[in-house]
Amino acid sequence: MTKQTIELSQYTAAYTSIGEGIPVILLHGFFGDAWTLDSIAKGLSENYCCISLELLGFGDSSKPDIRYLIEHQVDFLQEFLIAKGISECYLIGYSYGAWMAAAYAISVSDNAISMPHLAGIVLVAPTGIRDDTFVGRYNYLKPLVWQTPLIDLALKFIEPFAKLMKYEYFKTILMARHAISTQPAARSFLIDRLEPEDAVDTLENDIDRISVPTLVIAGEIDETIPLWHSQTYAEKVPDASLIVIAGADHDLVQTHSQEVNRAILNYWNRANIPE
Repeated sequence: MTKQTIELSQYTAAYTSIGEGIPVILLHGFFGDAWTLDSIAKGLSENYCCISLELLGFGDSSKPDIRYLIEHQVDFLQEFLIAKGISECYLIGYSYGAWMAAAYAISVSDNAISMPHLAGIVLVAPTGIRDDTFVGRYNYLKPLVWQTPLIDLALKFIEPFAKLMKYEYFKTILMARHAISTQPAARSFLIDRLEPEDAVDTLENDIDRISVPTLVIAGEIDETIPLWHSQTYAEKVPDASLIVIAGADHDLVQTHSQEVNRAILNYWNRANIPE
């Protein structure tokens, strides 16, 4: 798959595409890009045109200097779909992307967005539910948002010692630093959401308005986004279905992609969503 771009009214959208058929728009998670859901796209591409969109402030899409809210991503997706001439589609969102997919579905159900037609959504390990236990959980990442080369020098100095201890954890820190440095949406998210009152665009009070077929998929041992977040979506979204994948954590789109794809296809078959 080759990454492509398309010009919108204000921004550039980057994406990849594979397969033919009804469009399925895949929305990556926090720190992600178009390749995050590569295994899911390839697994569904026999029957669908799978388009992996890099959200505003991520990957090679535009990176405006704004406070990134979910409403900005909803508008960005809407413009992308119109620019691509897509009149009907399905959304698969992972983590942060699932939050955005649910917000888009709410806008569709409220008739705030009139086109294109949204026939169904899949929310994989979804965020977007207010959870005050997150406050302080990522304080250790705060230095990573500092825009100074001293942080990179410090990490380079520490790396040889980290290889003697918990190097996998240190690699996660390096990945987070790279993502924060190159993805302003990730940096904005960490800076602007340090207190409970900063949860200005969570969806727990609105998801009961979603009126499209909804499948929620969660990892049984997800320690990043607790299972009760997925359960909240499944309980509040009318007629939503919940599938919990045994032994899967938050990386289930990579580690359990076959199970995720099987769950999606089985659900769409039961819901009579055409291929």
